[in-house]
Amino acid sequence: MARFTHYSPPIRRELIRVLYHERVRRKIPMTRLVDDILTDALKNTDSWRMMEDSKPPISGPQIR
Repeated sequence: MARFTHYSPPIRRELIRVLYHERVRRKIPMTRLVDDILTDALKNTDSWRMMEDSKPPISGPQIR
């Protein structure tokens, strides 16, 4: 059976370090920090609106 994989772009080591220290400062998981940063940066873009118009309901666990 074929497995679906997501694209996982490499992130520069310097950015990982900044994210880590910001995560510690805010006392939240790094995954939530990255999700919050990306959501804030992208939520008012045309791409976000396209995703909202075409997305199926989410059935898995959500990070929050």
